[in-house]
Amino acid sequence: MEREITDRNNTTWKCVQAYSGLSNNEENQEAAQVKGQDDKYWVVCTPSGGAKSVRLKLPGDWEKSYSDEMLLKEIEANQ
Repeated sequence: MEREITDRNNTTWKCVQAYSGLSNNEENQEAAQVKGQDDKYWVVCTPSGGAKSVRLKLPGDWEKSYSDEMLLKEIEANQ
């Protein structure tokens, strides 16, 4: 569950669902889920260079349903 995109400033963002690197077990899926919101998960986008990481609330199918442009808009809105 990882996506890499580049914005108009040539900053490359690597976006990963929170806790996805630990394992695929149910407990880690629950840890990444936004409390009280069905099918919303925390996704962390880390930039190349000096910008700060951004934490986003996205639907569970964000990897497939969000275009690069949509993902970049979410990142910009949450910086």
